Amino acid sequence: MTNQVRVRYAPSPTGDPHVGNIRTALFSWLYARHTGGKFIVRIEDTDVSRTVEGALESILGALEWLDLDWDEGPKVGGNYGPYVQSERLDLYKDIAEKLVAEGKAYYCYCTPERLRLMREDQTQRKQPPGYDRTCRDLTKTEIEKSAEEQIPHVIRFKFPVDGETSFNDLIRGEVKFSNHTVDDFVMLKSDGYPTYHLANVVDDHLMDITHVLRAEEWLSSTPKHVKIYDALGYNPPLFAHLPLILGPDRSKLSKRHGEVSVLQYRDMGYLPEAMFNFLALLGWSLDDHTELMSISDLIDNFSIERIGKAGAIFSLEKLTWMNGTYIRQMSSSELSTRIKSILDDTLPDNTIRPISLDYINAITPLIHERLKTMSEVTELVDFFFLDIPNYPPEGLIQKGMDEIQTLEALRRTSDELTSVQSWNAEKLENILRPLAEKLEVKTGQLFGSIRVAITGKKATPPLFETMEVLGEDICKKRINDTIASLE
Repeated sequence: MTNQVRVRYAPSPTGDPHVGNIRTALFSWLYARHTGGKFIVRIEDTDVSRTVEGALESILGALEWLDLDWDEGPKVGGNYGPYVQSERLDLYKDIAEKLVAEGKAYYCYCTPERLRLMREDQTQRKQPPGYDRTCRDLTKTEIEKSAEEQIPHVIRFKFPVDGETSFNDLIRGEVKFSNHTVDDFVMLKSDGYPTYHLANVVDDHLMDITHVLRAEEWLSSTPKHVKIYDALGYNPPLFAHLPLILGPDRSKLSKRHGEVSVLQYRDMGYLPEAMFNFLALLGWSLDDHTELMSISDLIDNFSIERIGKAGAIFSLEKLTWMNGTYIRQMSSSELSTRIKSILDDTLPDNTIRPISLDYINAITPLIHERLKTMSEVTELVDFFFLDIPNYPPEGLIQKGMDEIQTLEALRRTSDELTSVQSWNAEKLENILRPLAEKLEVKTGQLFGSIRVAITGKKATPPLFETMEVLGEDICKKRINDTIASLE
């Protein structure tokens, strides 16, 4: 085995890349980068019935979004390929047959119907489910007869009945399993495709994988893998089974907690650097208080020893807080560039283009401190770029005012604005704030009506700064158009 650390991320293209799945990739990537090792991506697509079209592209897209570059695998190649298991089927079949020839595995001719009835009987007897080893000791004659009749078969591993299997886990220490709790599992299916148990062992060995970081759910399968390594004369890699990710209520993470595709978080306006930071702290920590860490800091400090055993809590609230913090830490120019990209994609086709970056530079300071996710951008600023409709009176009329008062307030506002010599936020506030007192209304009432008149929204960036950026002509026109709609 190589002295260089080689870790792999081996997803199955059976659906979108979810939080737990990508967390595993991220931890593996961090370990490779921390040690100066290699990060390998291998596609485990042997479960043909569950393969989902487009899933592979989504998985690789999630890695690319988080900048988890891989040294070997799809798109980049490498010396240990192919890196797609469906392209390695002959290899697995040859190894499975070798184990049969050595008496370490056997052909099983049990039909799906027999296996179903067996499981039903075990359930009724309240016995743990598992294969009853009916075909384990078939005679040579029985095997030859089944072969002549071309009865479909699988290849099962001959797991020891007595004793125990132990291995060292880098997170949990020594782990032991009683052998009687493990059945003779299928290694090669009747369609010629291997199961995960065989394929991952063979590939990890042949690809010189030194460390396997994977989800806790695979802990109970590890005895199977250890015995396959033993049967083949391979040295196993070092295992590290990562803690579960739990919802805030400490139940298994589900969609109601935020267990959705990582790419959905991208589409919801979360920054890749914030998501990276957040995922890195799901089960790993530097200390009891450090939460914001750059990617370079995470690489420098990452170690398997700091991965905890306890389940990690996924908090959407914390992710959103972290994302907002990352946004606020951005320079105004960087944020403007990202905002421009979003607006280019989201504003209607009839929006005047190209969208001016200088104009966005003026808008950005108005929303910089308010943003929690980038998906909020368009809703917050679209009125800067779009004509607003004539909103109904109820959108203009503030609590404690009626339509007549609102119309009068807007007329007086229009009159006052004609005297503005220098159109800036300070001058506008100095003129309009005293107007509220003259009208005998609260400033919030007056400003609320003006806000809706010029933006079409009840909640916007600061009013006077917004008016300054919109400009004199647009503000006056929108106020006058609103007055006309009320008359």
